[in-house]
Amino acid sequence: MGRPAGDDVGGRCAYQGAPGAFSHEACIDLRPWDEAVAYDTFEAVIAALKSGEVGCALIPVENTTIGRVEPAASLVEAADLKVVSDAWRPIRLALMAPPGATLRTVKTAESHPIALRQCPAFLEAHGLTPVEAFDTAGAARAVAEAGDVTRAAVAPARAAEVYELSILRNDIQDSEDNRTRFVLLSVNPA
Repeated sequence: MGRPAGDDVGGRCAYQGAPGAFSHEACIDLRPWDEAVAYDTFEAVIAALKSGEVGCALIPVENTTIGRVEPAASLVEAADLKVVSDAWRPIRLALMAPPGATLRTVKTAESHPIALRQCPAFLEAHGLTPVEAFDTAGAARAVAEAGDVTRAAVAPARAAEVYELSILRNDIQDSEDNRTRFVLLSVNPA
């Protein structure tokens, strides 16, 4: 898909996380004409944008379940960048584990702290110990690499496809109206 007329930001769009993360999904869905570029931290995303390494960045700043997404929201406010647009995206969390795992074998659920705060009722109901990771899809990748049927990840369903994990349960978020607001940032907005 080609870039829309008048869109002079982009080419490469930065996001925080690993391929398969919610921010990655948002980049693909909202900026399909841009190359989605992963960075480990929100600080690295902002630095890449300011240096010109990428033309725009997509960052989550607010969630209907937990409120402000920190530290991302504070970084956006302090970055002296332009908000080009914003979009609310539904967030559906899935519990995934290596093939052969079941809800009975898993003991831990790994994910970004913000994602873990969106599904505490499910985790408690199934006796799963939350384990914080740098990213939802990063947790999925770590669980896949370990191959341990006692470890699961909380991530978007797309991460299960990317890292060849089995989805044990979809829609584990506590709120049916779980959405996140992403802002598109640019140094030189359209």
